[in-house]
This record gives sequence, structure tokens and C-alpha cells, in this order.
Amino acid sequence: QVRLVESGGGLVQPGGSLRLSCSASGIVFSYYGMGWYRQAPGKQDELVANITRTGDTTYGGTVKGRFTISRDNAKNTLFLQMNSLKPEDTALYYCDAHFGPLHYWGQGTQVTVSS
Repeated sequence: QVRLVESGGGLVQPGGSLRLSCSASGIVFSYYGMGWYRQAPGKQDELVANITRTGDTTYGGTVKGRFTISRDNAKNTLFLQMNSLKPEDTALYYCDAHFGPLHYWGQGTQVTVSS
């Protein structure tokens, strides 16, 4: 059974930082590309960042330079370091594991940026 469990969300003031984690089980983590998506009320889901199995990274235009995606294959964990947070970063953040036609998603963790 595949499980992706996100953690680390919460309420933070503008300009603050958060570090999200996604713990994976039931897959050979190192084989999978991993990504972070977010879903804001009234908006389409947005790809935040992606990291391949070899460690290559890509970022959505709105977070480039502020967010950093990384992975620890030994701990089957994906991370998203979020700095200089803005109110428009408020969303449900969820992780994705993909390998060929296979995709798995977690339930998400809420990030709210507000003063």
C-alpha cells in the first residue's frame, strides 16, 4: 500500500519560512520522481517544484528563488523549504510520486501566510 504523508504546514507571517516534509512508504522511493503541488481556493492546482530521481530540479515561476525542493532517499522523504513566504502562497500543499504511468498523491498539509 502506497502512502505519502505530508507535514510541516501551519500559519506563518509574510516573509517567514516553513519546511514541508513528505514521508513515503510502499514504493521504492529512489526510483520515483517527486513533486510538490498546491491548491488554493478558487484556483487550479499548480506545480510548485519537481525533483527527478537523479536530483534535477524545476520550479514554478512564482516560487523560483524562494523555494527549494530536496529529497533524502535513505529516509524516503521529500522536502520543500519555503522562504520569503507571501500571502499568495497560502494553499494546500501536497506531494506527488511518479514513475512512468504511475502517480500517487498525499492528502496535503495546509500553509497559511497571514499577518
